[in-house]
Amino acid sequence: MTIARDLGTGALGLVIPASLLTGWLEASLPVPLLAMVCYLIMAGLVLANLPAHWRELGWANRVTLGRGAIVALLAGTLADPDLLARSAFPLAILALLALLLDGVDGWVARRTSTQSDFGARFDMELDAFFILVLCLALLLLDKAGPWVLAIGAMRYAFVIAGLRMTWLTDPLPESRRRKAVCVWQVAALMIALLPMTGTTAASWLAGSALLALSWSFITDIRWLYRRASA
Repeated sequence: MTIARDLGTGALGLVIPASLLTGWLEASLPVPLLAMVCYLIMAGLVLANLPAHWRELGWANRVTLGRGAIVALLAGTLADPDLLARSAFPLAILALLALLLDGVDGWVARRTSTQSDFGARFDMELDAFFILVLCLALLLLDKAGPWVLAIGAMRYAFVIAGLRMTWLTDPLPESRRRKAVCVWQVAALMIALLPMTGTTAASWLAGSALLALSWSFITDIRWLYRRASA
């Protein structure tokens, strides 16, 4: 019951800003609808992967869930490219809030001694979806070509490859490099989306994010391959 209440609170926390977005920024109806669909899919995945013995999400995962509601709202704006173009600053503030909360959930987990494999996975998959949303926004605004989707798709390509090459699914050690690359990806894509950032600068920023991500993935894949070979 507590988990259902948490997910319901997250849905309510999405409905209120979505309504404000529709009224204040004159967003079209598909925006809140797509946002809610994204949130419901996320909630379904949380329920499907939650450890069976858990009776509540815990505060760290609640923070991640709140961040997920923000990301779902940003995903909803993809249904209205005109809204993306004319309301870049308010949406950038939302994206910045999502980025800042990315560090809060881990801090809360450490402070409350509630670190878990589920929480780490929840956080990582939400990061991947957030990055994909920012990439799609850049593409819709014609600030980068289709190649920018490689940034958002790389995580999912890695997961699919792991279905065949199972050594890719082995656990990786904690890495500051991986976290730094993730933060740079989000920051670079957010800056690229701002109105004052021209197409050339946006492409360079997104390109730097793609190079950093490629280097990080290659480093991890090499480590996993060597470990499997040994």
